Amino acid sequence: MSQTSKKTPSDGESKSETSFVNRFLRGSNLGSSKADSRKENNDPTTADFQPSDETQKTAALDTAKPLTSEMDLGSRMEKNEQFLQKLGKKAVDKCLDLNNCRLTTADMREMVALLPFLPDLEELDISWNDFIGGTLHLITQQMHLVSKLKILRLGSCRLTTDDVRALGDAIKVIPQLEELNLSWNGKVGGNLPLLLQNFQEGSKIQTLELVDCALTSEDGAFVGRLLPVLQNLEVLDLSINGNIGGSVNSIAQGLKSTSNLKVLKLHSCGLSQKSVKLLDAAFGHLGELRKLDLSCNKELGGGFEDSAAQLATLERLEALDLHQCSLTEDDVVSLTQVIPLLSSLQELDLSANKKMGSSSEHLLSRLRFLPTLKSLLVNNCALQSETFSALAEASIHLPALEIFDLSWNKCVGGNLSLLLETLKLSTSLQVLRLSSCSLLTEDVALLASVIQTGHLAKLRKLDLSYNDSICDAGWTIFCQNVWLLKELTELDISLRPSTFRNCGQWFRHLLCAVTKLPEITEIGMKRWLLPASQEEELERFDQDSRSSIHFDHGGFQQADFP
Repeated sequence: MSQTSKKTPSDGESKSETSFVNRFLRGSNLGSSKADSRKENNDPTTADFQPSDETQKTAALDTAKPLTSEMDLGSRMEKNEQFLQKLGKKAVDKCLDLNNCRLTTADMREMVALLPFLPDLEELDISWNDFIGGTLHLITQQMHLVSKLKILRLGSCRLTTDDVRALGDAIKVIPQLEELNLSWNGKVGGNLPLLLQNFQEGSKIQTLELVDCALTSEDGAFVGRLLPVLQNLEVLDLSINGNIGGSVNSIAQGLKSTSNLKVLKLHSCGLSQKSVKLLDAAFGHLGELRKLDLSCNKELGGGFEDSAAQLATLERLEALDLHQCSLTEDDVVSLTQVIPLLSSLQELDLSANKKMGSSSEHLLSRLRFLPTLKSLLVNNCALQSETFSALAEASIHLPALEIFDLSWNKCVGGNLSLLLETLKLSTSLQVLRLSSCSLLTEDVALLASVIQTGHLAKLRKLDLSYNDSICDAGWTIFCQNVWLLKELTELDISLRPSTFRNCGQWFRHLLCAVTKLPEITEIGMKRWLLPASQEEELERFDQDSRSSIHFDHGGFQQADFP
């Protein structure tokens, strides 16, 4: 979600920036009317003509009407510009972004007044404005004025049933629509046919996002029937609609007609083992699919045992998300035959599948056949020493790896040396997460030695939190070398919620290192207790250093724990 800061534009605006008013005044006929008037006064054929009093009155009235209209137009446009300035926005011909502006009903009326001046508008975003629910008719009644609209975003606007119905009627007058986002509007659920029934054969819609809309099983079935109409559909996101699991049969049948689909997201949709079988039959028709998200469907476990064959046909798949799907040992065996065949895969998320721990050795070993893999998330998978060893060996063959998350796998502790070659060879690694891995002092000393020899130069985020077994000597060695990570932006060394410890002398080394890290913005060290002397050092650092660096230590001091 984009965040829009509210600021008032300064008075000293650059001359190169054309004001909203002037841009439209140049397009009016005000200037030409004055020129015509001057020309008429100098015309010799009319100079001797003396109209009667009645004719003069009529002429005065006739010329006053357009002049008044033009004056009103200028006044209206000036008010429009003031409205946009109030929101810290600027109007452009093709895009009006009022996302997260806390729009009120009065603001909506002012926004609608803008539409006649934006006939070429292609993108309208009023998402994350919680107070406009019930007022959408103000826009939909004027939607014909922006018939070239291609992108309409109304996420999290608290739309009412009447809003949904009004928008459904307005769909007919914006035939160029390519993207529609109605996510986080609960009243869409149960009313989806009212909204989308006006999509016709040949619709240009490419992106349809209905995240967390409280869709019913009937809505899901309707989507399945609608999909064959949406031949240009490229992105379909139905995530966080837990009741559509029962209508997957209809959705899967409809997906067979969406051969251009590139992104399919069914995160937390109540999918079951049977759902996997139904979807797998559709995968053979989705040759263009780039991203598939089936995550957080806890009843899905066991569904891949005999139903992953068509998944292997997704030769262009770049991202596969199966985190928190309760994958079974049989699922892992089946996926072992499939995932290594996805040669275009760049992102793989298998995290939070704890039954993988003892059965994923062969799967993780075969990841070496995915040389383009950039992101690998296997956190909280209860990996055991054998599976971790297989993963460590395979990771050597992943030169493009940028994100590596091993958090919450206790077997990493005392065995980080297995990743030594990977850490040395990973010239692209930007994010390394080793939270709650039971790391020992020897592990963090090894990491420090890798840093000292010039490796991990691209690292931007490093998470070593919840590793309470590392002694002060280990933190000292680490803090003495962390300054070499010149691109580091975030570092987390926080303790577990149940643990509080005094900061050792290593804290001074950390402060010294931070002064040599030009990109650092966030340092997490929650539950580390600062004695008064170190608290003073930190205060002096905050005063002398860049204010953009945030030390998150929770405000605890040693004195708080006598």
